[in-house]
Amino acid sequence: MTFALCFANRSLMPGELIYAAREDMVKAVTDAGYDYIIMDKELTNYGGVETRDEGILYAKWLAEHRGQYDGVIFSMPIFADENGAILALQDAGVPILMQAYPDEIGKMGPTLRRDAYCGKFSVTDVFCQYGVPFTCLKPHVVHPSSPKFQENLRDFAAICRVVNGMKRFNLGCIGARTTAFKTVRFDEIALQKYGITVESFDLSELFKKVEAMTNDDPVVVAKAERLKEYTNFSKVPTERFYTLAKVACVIDEYIDVYHLDAIALRCWNEMETYLRICPCVILSELNDRGIVASCEIDMCSAVTMRAMTLASEVPATVLDWNNNYGDDEDKVILFHCGPVAQKLMTCKGSVGFHTMFERVDPGSGWGCNEGRIRPMPITVSNLQTKDGKLVLYVTEGRITEDPIENGFFGCAGVGEIPDLQNKLIRLAKQGFKHHTAICEGHYKDVLKEAFTTYLHYDWVEID
Repeated sequence: MTFALCFANRSLMPGELIYAAREDMVKAVTDAGYDYIIMDKELTNYGGVETRDEGILYAKWLAEHRGQYDGVIFSMPIFADENGAILALQDAGVPILMQAYPDEIGKMGPTLRRDAYCGKFSVTDVFCQYGVPFTCLKPHVVHPSSPKFQENLRDFAAICRVVNGMKRFNLGCIGARTTAFKTVRFDEIALQKYGITVESFDLSELFKKVEAMTNDDPVVVAKAERLKEYTNFSKVPTERFYTLAKVACVIDEYIDVYHLDAIALRCWNEMETYLRICPCVILSELNDRGIVASCEIDMCSAVTMRAMTLASEVPATVLDWNNNYGDDEDKVILFHCGPVAQKLMTCKGSVGFHTMFERVDPGSGWGCNEGRIRPMPITVSNLQTKDGKLVLYVTEGRITEDPIENGFFGCAGVGEIPDLQNKLIRLAKQGFKHHTAICEGHYKDVLKEAFTTYLHYDWVEID
């Protein structure tokens, strides 16, 4: 993560303060573990941007470094000149963080008073007039050396990851929508309008590729070793294990050849009927290594999971709003058959058969990575395509330590979400599906800023 640094200047204000601000910001950014680029201080008065010529000069410098920065931090050590600022940053093409210095009691004389509290509005007003998006975080003024600004940097870095990662990416649709699941229908053209390219693959081709492989093919051997390291396959019949490895190889091939950033897979019932496997553990392993993978051809969940993975830098997963938890109205059992990344689980899973398929067709569903989701704070989100738009909700809660009985198959956890019953009504009334996605940590504010300020998704407030 690299930030381009830009500093405000204005005549009649103590421009000498900009020199210290440049040092302050470099230290703050590097202390947070990020990189930076900065224009030579000798090129403008005090190393800041004030005049139109200085704004144009900075914009030219920024254009020369395009692709080398993920966001811009516009620092206002003093009251800023909005003319130079807008010319400098109107074509930045990435998120912009507005940071303004606080004044200090006892340092309010003409050589030390900053007035950045006021000057910040001067800049944000003009940026709004020009239609240039930007980010403001709390508090309104903050010194770069403060712990609060370190929090601001972490949040801004997450915003940048989401915005830049969601602007344009490739989403693989492996198989057609399962006929019984109209709930996961989606509008491919709507996704494309938001920069999401869908690449579709037929399951018949995947099956043919699997049939052409042998257990001793080098790629299959390597995948088998990877899967054995990943989780416990001791209960899985050998031939079913190798079938899982072969399917994983084909999916990896699609990801590699078509540069897929995320996938959604038709996971039943053809794989169970003809290949005698359930591909949950394959999706679990993909998610665990950072490649978003959703089941049941839930393309919309895959989009949300990608954003959450970018924000949190840990895997996300798709789950069912599955069961009440006794009489506690704010708790719900969140569950799926086994696509949950092991980084989100209490321990390594154990691969078994899919109980639902086993009941009606014994031996047909090997591949569920069973276990429990570990206690943690969570963000909860999903989206839908609606009238050519992408519409999403986000809320927050936690996975509790509450037990789930051993007879409950798959991978599950007890979620506690404040005011859950009213939120469920709002989701039902808005037409959201029975799936939701979760990631570790609380990222509602980050996702709202990324999706509404920069990516222009429609936001449904359910809190």
